[in-house]
Parts: sequence; C-alpha cells; structure tokens
Amino acid sequence: MPTLSLPFLGHGGDYNPDQWLSRPDILEEDVRLMQKAGCNLMSVGIFSWAALEPEEGVYTFDWLEGVLNRLHAAGISVFLATPSGARPSWMSQKYPEVLRVRPDGGRNLHGGRHNHCFTSPVYREKVAKINEALARRFGHHPSVVGWHISNELSGECHCEMCQQAFRSFLKDRYGDLDALNAAWWTGFWSKTFTDWNQIHSPTPQGEDALLGLTLAWRRFVTHQTVDFVKAEMEPLRRLTPDLPVTTNLMCCFGGFDYQTLAHQIDFTSYDSYPGWGVGPDEKNAAEAAFNYDYMRCLKNRPFALMESTPSQVNWHDICKLKKPGMHLLSSLQAVAHGADTVQYFQWRQSRGGAEKFHGAVVSHEGSENTRTFHDVAEVGETLKKLQDVRGRMPAPKVAILYDQENRWALDRSEGPRRDKKYLETVIRHYAALKRRGVDVDVIDETCDLSSYALVDAPLLYMLRPGAAERLTRFVEQGGVLTATCMTGRVDEEDLCFLGGFPGPLRPLFGIWAEETDALTDSECNGARMEDGSVYDTHYYCDLIHAETARVLGTYASDFYAGAPCVTENEYGRGLAVYVASLPGDELLDHLFSRLLSRAGVKPLVPDLPRGVWAASRGEYLFLMNFSGREQCLSVPDGTELLSGRAVRGTVSLPATGAAVIRLTSC
Repeated sequence: MPTLSLPFLGHGGDYNPDQWLSRPDILEEDVRLMQKAGCNLMSVGIFSWAALEPEEGVYTFDWLEGVLNRLHAAGISVFLATPSGARPSWMSQKYPEVLRVRPDGGRNLHGGRHNHCFTSPVYREKVAKINEALARRFGHHPSVVGWHISNELSGECHCEMCQQAFRSFLKDRYGDLDALNAAWWTGFWSKTFTDWNQIHSPTPQGEDALLGLTLAWRRFVTHQTVDFVKAEMEPLRRLTPDLPVTTNLMCCFGGFDYQTLAHQIDFTSYDSYPGWGVGPDEKNAAEAAFNYDYMRCLKNRPFALMESTPSQVNWHDICKLKKPGMHLLSSLQAVAHGADTVQYFQWRQSRGGAEKFHGAVVSHEGSENTRTFHDVAEVGETLKKLQDVRGRMPAPKVAILYDQENRWALDRSEGPRRDKKYLETVIRHYAALKRRGVDVDVIDETCDLSSYALVDAPLLYMLRPGAAERLTRFVEQGGVLTATCMTGRVDEEDLCFLGGFPGPLRPLFGIWAEETDALTDSECNGARMEDGSVYDTHYYCDLIHAETARVLGTYASDFYAGAPCVTENEYGRGLAVYVASLPGDELLDHLFSRLLSRAGVKPLVPDLPRGVWAASRGEYLFLMNFSGREQCLSVPDGTELLSGRAVRGTVSLPATGAAVIRLTSC
C-alpha cells in the first residue's frame, strides 16, 4: 500500500480554478502568488464535476490539464481530487434515485453536498466512470502525487435500496432472527422480529428507542460508507497503484467510525477549524491537539492537514480573525502533532456561494498586500526550516481511549443524564495529561496496548469484544490503567453485564458499582483524599463498594458522603485506578502527576506553565505558547530551528510564540 511520502513539508491548499475559467489572467496570477507564498502542494478539483462532465458522458478535461501543467512548471505538486462530493444537476434530474431519502421517507431535492445515496448503483457507476477517466488522463501527470477522493464524507440514506442493504448487513452479522432478537433484547415492549422485512432503519416516525437497532444502523452506515469508498477507489488503485489515496476527515465526526475507514485509505488527512479567539485559546489548543493526535493514530503515520483557515471561517457562531502570530503558532501545532502538510481552504476567495466570506490565502482584493497573505508566506518560510521533521513520529508511553462505538452507545443510552459529556470528558483528560508535558496517543478499544505504560479510559461504558481482556493483560504486565464512573456497563450489543458493574472489569478494579447518581451541570460533589484535600467532581457519582481495592478518597457530600470515590487496586504487576465520579482539573492534575511517576513516564519538559504545550517528533521538540503571555522554560540542550540559535537549558517564548528544538541528546 503506498503512503504519503513527500520530499518536503507540504504547503498550499484547496485550489478551485474551475471557478475562474473565464479569467485566464487570474489563473496565471495564482501561480505567481503561490510561489511568493512558498506553496508547493495544491488540492485541485474537489467540487469540479460540473466543469469536468457538463453533460453525461461528455468530459471536458483540457482546462484541468492546463492547470496541472502550469503548476508543474512552477514546481508545485498536486493532490488530484475526485468530484464525488457534489454531483452535477443533470445527474439529479435524470437519475433522481441518486438523491438521499430522509428518515421520514421523503426524498431530498438536488442541492448541498453529499446529497447522494452511497448504495445507489447509478451513483457508483457514474463515480467509477469519471474516476477512471481522470486516472487515465492524469494519473501519470508529473504534478500528481496523490488522490484526494470526495470531501468530508458524511450523512446517510434511508431509501429502499439502503433498507435492503441494511437487512443483508444484519443477516451477515447475526445469521438468523433468533440471534438478532436475543442481541437486541426485543422481548422488551414486544419488539420481536419474525421477518427480516419488518426491520427498518431507526426513524422518529417509527422505531428509534430500540438501542440495538440504532447501534446496528450506525455500524451499517460505517460499512456502507466504507464500501462506497472502496468502490470509488477501485479504478484509481487499478490504474495508478503507486499513487496514495486519502479522503479528508473532520474533527471527531460521530456519523461513522473513522477507525474502520482508516484501514482503506493510504494516509489520513484532516480539516481543522478551531475557534481561535473565542473562549480561552488554551482550551482551543487542547481540542486541536487532541484531534491531531487522533488523526495521527488512525494509521500511526504522519497525516496531511488538508484544510485550515489562514484567517477566519464563515460558519462559526462568532467568526474571529486570527490575531498576529496565531496563524504560525497554530500551523506549527499541527506539524508538532504529526502533520506533514499545512494546507488551507481555500486558495482564492470565491466571488459567490455559501463560503464567499470564508478566509482564504488570496482575498477578493486579489494581491499579496494583505496581512493574511504575509502570515501564510511566513508559514511557507518556516516550513522550509523544518524539512527534516517530515516522516518522523513520537513514541508515546501514554494513551487515552476514545472509541466511536462507545460514544454511540453512551450517547443513545437512556439515563442517567441526557448529555453524557463523553467527548468533552475525553478531551479534558487528554488536556490534563498534556499539561504534564507528555506525548499522548489517542486510540480506541481495538488497539494493542503493549507499548504503553499508562492508559486512561474515561467513561468506558461499552466493552467491545476483547477489550476487557486487553485491559486486564495490560495491567497484569505492569501497566497503569485509570477509569471513571459509568465504566463496563454494556457489551457490544448494548446489553447490560450481569453480576455487577463494571462487568468483566470488576476483578481488575476491585470495586462494585451499585448505583449511579446524576448531578446537574451546576452541582458538584468532591473527593476527600487521604491528606484531607478536597477536589471537585462532576456530572455522575457511582456509589461503589471497595472489594480488593484500597480507598484513596471518599465523597465529600450528599447522603453518600464518606463512601469510596477514588480507589486503586494492585493487579498482577500493575495498578488499576477507579474514579467513581468525573474529576475536575485539579483532581486530574493530582492523579496524573502521581500515576505518571508510578508508570515511569518522564515529561518532555518539566513544570510546563499553564497554556504552554509540548510535543515531539523523533529528536525534535516543539514548544507552543497559547497562554497569552511570555513564558520562560527549562529545556534540554539543542538547536532552536526557527531562529538558528543554540539552546542551553532555557528558552523564552513570547506570547503566541513557538520554538522547535533539535535535541543534542537524541
């Protein structure tokens, strides 16, 4: 399988020349400006189907060849896009079956993006034909270094073709209706199925309370999306086997499982749009870093930052401009966490359409005489200084579990709260680990744990097949495992474990969770630790019994005050820690400081100030200051690459500043 292997750190963005075919002067000017901004990589033709095939079977590729020739002559490489993310109007008119059907049974009109049925044979045929034509014409063009298929895959269809495909998926998974009824516990509310055709996708107008059904539908949507992707890639794989293929993903998108999709693509690419300036940038930085590490870990390789904005977006509730220094800092953050490209949406602002006010490298004014263009050119110059970073990876000894299927099951669970706080909680735990100055992998329940010393598993409600065994073996062999309330409640079919929670992990943690209290957002309890200090806890409170576990802290209030809240259990050569509520930041800092030491994990940089983040790629140490004020750090010796100066023990970071140190000791 080919992978992303560029001879440079990529810099560029989405280039949509089909919007400017009537302006050849602009197309020529684009290349000059790309060179001036230090751009070497463009994604071309992402939404160009109407320009590539204006009527069925009539391909107009000459304009695209002219664009690729100009880019190649300027030394600019290309991710060539397939246009399946937005079909042309003639197709919807002639073949309405390609349009999606909503859960209520109504078929959508033509419009938007991704308004197509992944199951439709017609849509698959049309995609395969244009992809084959593109591969034959351009697959060996010297500018093309990879394929970018579709765009931000999302959505689902409820048409009759999809219903039949769903039933076939269920037959393959369960074999017969007896097994399906048992797995979904359909005896409750008399929901037993006696014919496969009685099963329909979950809808508000029909069945949406049978949680086994809703979970199976999410798995089917993943399956069907991945099957569509495999079909779309087939002509590309066949005709250009040496070109890597990717599709751009979105931050923690919940519609289908990215881990499953990642097995099909050659490298991960990601669209990143943090709300810099809206709320604390320390929090924005933690969320961005979490998503970058998630993308990196999907294939355990460097990824492409396929989209970001050099200034502002147009779709946040509040669309702030990036303040001076933030574009370089935020771009370096992506590289620090594994990106081998920094790219933007888009190169030149559109004159019309939904995103005409979305930030771009070249504004409506059209020249290089803008603050944004200068910021982009600064990133281009900086990336040239970091070329040796490309391809390198960190080697974290710490991992946090973020599992998409667990998210589906927990979010759909009835009680004990409507808002389960899963993703929010995982990111808070991730941020607490990063505050300790360590690299962190973001993995799911299926991943091997043998390379880690500490694994954090917040709100691990669902235990998928093999997960309990992997976690138990990890601790037995000397690992430190931390978990929270609501752990080990259901199996992969959303059936509750019998014999007491946390189900098969009960012996590992040495506790029994008897009940769970729910708190309002304005309420909190507390964990009173052995030294008398009290730390806030939130949202849920498991009422637990310590069996073989030692009690480290007890609840501070309510009728269960004095009951165990924080426990640890020696198991094999390792340690399993259970926090029976959701810990606040101070308790997380207290616990992770002690447990990282117990696990033998040393920080990249000790005593990081709040808002300063550290990450590594091989012997390269990245330091990023999101605190809003100047910071001085104690660091290992090395060479700071942005300035070219030697570092001897300390480095100063200005507000919104960064340093990249090639360490002497590595």
